[in-house]
Amino acid sequence: MGAAPRPPGGWGLSSKAPPLSGSRGSDDSLFVYDCINAEKKTLGNKGQDGKQTDKGSDDILAFALSPSGDYFALTDDSKRLILFRTTPSWECVSVRSVNRRCTSLIITAADDKILVADKSGDLYSYSITEPQADGKLELGHLSLLLDVALSPDDRYILTADRDEKIRVSLAKAPYCIVSYCLGHEEFVSKILVIPNYPDLLLSASGDSTLRLWEYKSGEEVHCCHLSSICGPETTKTDQKYPVSRITYCCQGGYVAVLCDSISTVCIFQLDAIAQQLVYRQQISSKHKVWDIAFEETGDLWILQEDKEAPLQLYRPCDEQWKEVTDDKGLQKMSKYLQDNWTVFEGFVGTESHYSSLYKASFDKAATYLEKQEEKLQQQKKKRKELQRASNGQTKKMKCEEPSL
Repeated sequence: MGAAPRPPGGWGLSSKAPPLSGSRGSDDSLFVYDCINAEKKTLGNKGQDGKQTDKGSDDILAFALSPSGDYFALTDDSKRLILFRTTPSWECVSVRSVNRRCTSLIITAADDKILVADKSGDLYSYSITEPQADGKLELGHLSLLLDVALSPDDRYILTADRDEKIRVSLAKAPYCIVSYCLGHEEFVSKILVIPNYPDLLLSASGDSTLRLWEYKSGEEVHCCHLSSICGPETTKTDQKYPVSRITYCCQGGYVAVLCDSISTVCIFQLDAIAQQLVYRQQISSKHKVWDIAFEETGDLWILQEDKEAPLQLYRPCDEQWKEVTDDKGLQKMSKYLQDNWTVFEGFVGTESHYSSLYKASFDKAATYLEKQEEKLQQQKKKRKELQRASNGQTKKMKCEEPSL
């Protein structure tokens, strides 16, 4: 589930579990699109690879708003890519089929393509100018893709996968790999090219770290361990902090990070000269936090698992974010969410999907000794069986000896 950053003149909202997306336009009307009513696949339809497509649910898996705010795209569990135009008013432009269920998508700054990452490790591009055209395979990983990013000038495509890799490719020739950003020890969950410092990449991982990169060379310039910041908030010594959302505010260079395992938002400030992240503040919630988004002004919106107060708004004041409750926009958006809360109920209390991405760990020495012991026991058992068989044969021979 997620709240998209506010486009010019309005609010964008999409739900990752329920089949609904919506936006508040400049005229204060609420646009709601229910994926249940979208064009359905039939059993006779086949994907681009010629294979039969299986029928899924209408749950939204990923979504993206274009940098201009003019387009919005989403993919759902039924392997559909749905494109919307947001100006002058919201309308559905196209519904297309994708090969496999998607994990992430992004729209180019030129508003001409949608890049869609899927579970098989492939990245496809879909035209916006030709909204009915089929997708084009751009590149592939050998592992599940978890996120995709673009440089602000659309020159570089950055892809992150389950096998700790971040790959940097040329957009015009994706087969040409510029660099790899290697250093994470678990899956890379989120990546973000800093908009006003386009040579810097921010990444987050299941290894509980935030890392800053000069991505064109693949050089890591800073590493922040979230366990040292969030650790005091939990009593679990083996607690992990997989990052589920990163949002950035150009005004002040502020970075807000949401961890999937705790109801706390951590705020950092980017020191671009020193190339490091400076910790500023934590915002804790009594409820599970679903998503976060910065406005251009620095206001921070928090979407949480609470029907009575689904949204929280924090405003910067003297480099600290303080909660605001009397904002008219907050009150209107909260009312919209409360009136449509039934579509969120299926997502309340759900377990983290990041836990299944961790690699199984084991003690190699202990496993080796266990196997050796098992092998030894099997050998002993075999020797005993051979000995019993030999003893039985000897007795039989004695019984068969002729009497004198």
